Amino acid sequence: MECPNRTAPDVFVLSGFPFPKELTVPLLLFFLLMYILTLSGNSLIVWVVASHSQLHKPMYWFLCHLSTLDMAFSSVVVPKVIAGFIPGGKTISFGECMCQVFFLQFLGCTESLLYIVMAYDRFIAICKPLHYSRIMHWRVCLTLCLGIMVAGCLNSTLQTTVTLRLPYGWSNHLDYVFCDNPALLKLACADKTLNEMVILVDVGLVAMTCFFLILTSYVYIVLAILRINDTEGRRRAFSTCTAHLTLVVVFYVPVVFHYMRPGSQHYMDSVVSMFYTTITPFLNPAIYTLRNKEMKAVLLKLWRGNPK
Repeated sequence: MECPNRTAPDVFVLSGFPFPKELTVPLLLFFLLMYILTLSGNSLIVWVVASHSQLHKPMYWFLCHLSTLDMAFSSVVVPKVIAGFIPGGKTISFGECMCQVFFLQFLGCTESLLYIVMAYDRFIAICKPLHYSRIMHWRVCLTLCLGIMVAGCLNSTLQTTVTLRLPYGWSNHLDYVFCDNPALLKLACADKTLNEMVILVDVGLVAMTCFFLILTSYVYIVLAILRINDTEGRRRAFSTCTAHLTLVVVFYVPVVFHYMRPGSQHYMDSVVSMFYTTITPFLNPAIYTLRNKEMKAVLLKLWRGNPK
């Protein structure tokens, strides 16, 4: 497809959600409420873990990291989704669009890798409990967190670079709720083979490898849990792991559904994208606080006015 104009557009116009006009206010309030609850819930987790020494453990360190990523992930996407329900709020500059692409890929990749680290942490805690404190030393935890952030940054730099190399002079109407690679490819008027291949390899190889590594670790975890004689210990282990696995499925399934079909024109793509950008960050504090005994105990103390 030949570009009538080789100059990148100054602004993109997002299509937003396909919805009846009478649902504008309810949807705006829904996403605003979800965003506020996401920030509040995840901030609460970070504050509770940071201020209570009994929670200064690797599992809660990774949970704080996950909460921080979820707040950032939600902040990259949801405010622009909310603005789309307001007249004039669907426009986004070219620079802002590329920044959104970069941070979306960076945070998404980093969170994918963090789920592997969290699964590894649970694997060591349950399958090798006598070696846990030696293996999951705080230096190891810090190195792992820094490593996945560097990997996420490198991945995002690659994705954004191959996206920027394409001309987008054909149209400035972006048929999506926010700026993302598959949506931008539809506007490119040049050969998109490299970009589609990068997306398929990134999701098909990296994301699916992460997902299967997590599932493999949980197979070993379940087998180890079944060998626990203590019923209460077995219940607590299952509860913690079930919470983690639930978030993993809610995050990975929509991501794979969306990115493995970069040329898709289906109207449900926008709805599916809300699962990993809005629903998962919202569910994180709810699942981890309601299914974690130590977190519930600390929150109950705070609720009763006893912070110690």
